Amino acid sequence: MLGGVKTGVRAAAERWLFQLRERETGEVILNMRRVFIVPTRAGLGYALLLLILFIGAINYSLGLGFALTFFMAACGLVDMYMTARNLALLHLAPGRAPAVFAGQEAVFELFLINRGALDRFAVHIDFIEAGQPRHITDVGAGASAAVQLATASGTRGWRAAPRVRLQTRFPLGLFKAWAYWQPDVKVLVYPRPEEQAPPLPLAGAAGEGAGGAGEEHFAGIRAYRTGDSMRHLAWRQIARFDAAQGGQLLSKHFEGGAAGAPTLDFAALPRQLDLEVKLARMTRWVLDAERAALPYAFRLGATHLQAALGEAHQDACLRALALYGSPA
Repeated sequence: MLGGVKTGVRAAAERWLFQLRERETGEVILNMRRVFIVPTRAGLGYALLLLILFIGAINYSLGLGFALTFFMAACGLVDMYMTARNLALLHLAPGRAPAVFAGQEAVFELFLINRGALDRFAVHIDFIEAGQPRHITDVGAGASAAVQLATASGTRGWRAAPRVRLQTRFPLGLFKAWAYWQPDVKVLVYPRPEEQAPPLPLAGAAGEGAGGAGEEHFAGIRAYRTGDSMRHLAWRQIARFDAAQGGQLLSKHFEGGAAGAPTLDFAALPRQLDLEVKLARMTRWVLDAERAALPYAFRLGATHLQAALGEAHQDACLRALALYGSPA
């Protein structure tokens, strides 16, 4: 219990001290109150050198020693100001966050916008959980820079962007300035497709002979099209043509008895399967149907989609799978 209290007090102190905000919508400006600065190891060594020079100048009454010491101290102060100024008044804005499958890295696009007249150099940026920032960018005066930060996607559903830390040691490296930003952006994580899923549940496939669904009415031979079943290849006709002389793949064409559009129905899956396994299987079937260019219907709880094909239909199905059982 005491440990929990200490953690809560520490978190509250960090929020107050480092100006940690909740999710910030839209464009954010890093004012000077949000920029923090401390000396680096090099900066501490520099300060120690100044102290030694100052003591030596006093001990030996060296006018040039005083001049050198004060000049170097002034350079340090200028470096401190320039380091803080390299971050201050930057504008930050969230960008796109494309959906991913569970197990993949979630990628967030973020924009650094410089509306000032000074260039910003060597700005390090990354999520806090990454430790040391992995991305370095420059932002010219009146320009902007886009960075893409990656993090583990976790489980299906919405994945909010972690807190971002911006850091710089420009120009001399004597000081380190940093600021925090919590962008209001999230990525949708689809269920991870099942590795060894059964074949698509083609309509009319059950109860038919060895010929399979859709082979009752043979309508002729046509050129092979992407997505045609390998079972429908016209091997006899293909064998008559020499590939070296311009031969091509041919498929058998059927009419009337063709297999109908498959229906991907969550309720039809075996009851003994775990929920996440069912969602993973449905995800695999959606991808397989799209890859085979085979229109498919989709049923999941209250979501009933008519047979269709294409990116919009696929996204609607995968979105329903990702958010199934989640609060609205």
